[in-house]
Amino acid sequence: MSPDESVDTAPDGEKVLVIIPTFNERENLPRILDRLRAAVPTAGVLVVDDGSPDGTGDIADGRAAADPMISVLHRTEKNGLGPAYFAGFGWGLAHGYDVLIEMDADGSHAPEQLPRLLGALDHADLVIGSRYVRGGSVVNWPVRRLVLSRGANLYSRLALGVGVKDITAGYRAYRAEVIRTIPLNEVASHGYVFQVDLAWRTILGGFRVVEVPITFTEREIGVSKMSGNIVREALVKITFWGLRHRWHQVTGLFTGRRETVKS
Repeated sequence: MSPDESVDTAPDGEKVLVIIPTFNERENLPRILDRLRAAVPTAGVLVVDDGSPDGTGDIADGRAAADPMISVLHRTEKNGLGPAYFAGFGWGLAHGYDVLIEMDADGSHAPEQLPRLLGALDHADLVIGSRYVRGGSVVNWPVRRLVLSRGANLYSRLALGVGVKDITAGYRAYRAEVIRTIPLNEVASHGYVFQVDLAWRTILGGFRVVEVPITFTEREIGVSKMSGNIVREALVKITFWGLRHRWHQVTGLFTGRRETVKS
């Protein structure tokens, strides 16, 4: 049996919650839920719907009514992926989950590869499903998008001085204690830069971060929510964090003070 087919998923005795934010994903959601429940039947699932006008929330409610492992959190407005995940993190912590998973609703993150992330939690506090480590890959992306993604990750590594090769990745497994220590209200929450911010804070907090290879597949249904404004926002913030980090490194040599993060 290959790692992708394994259903022996969670570290012993730990409760796992997969958080799936949605906005207008009525066609994709049933497919990803079916695959996830087959691949990781012991995991809880939380659909966080941002008031989708296409009825995604109603579909999620129907699945939750038929399956006790699925829950739904309805939000009244669409205000970004970061806040949706933060709401899901809060729900998961309040319900006693030990491991919190980020997973896209559009099928780009294969549920069949989730056991790979969960298995790595034996020696990590944050596991990132990486496109850019050995064995990772990207399917059906245009060259421009791939160059942009690789460039963003290279720039982030150089600016922040970290070794994570896919710090912008959105397929992740956090131990609950990591999320408890991060003041989510201070995290840069607009666009995808929050993924960099969360990983950066995790590293500065002294937690163990590892990457495992995944195959990222571009969505077949619907449109990507990536935009030029998101990329520009990320560039500005990461540059600022990097410059501040270098400054703290220099001043810390004289003061002995440890760096903290403010967005």
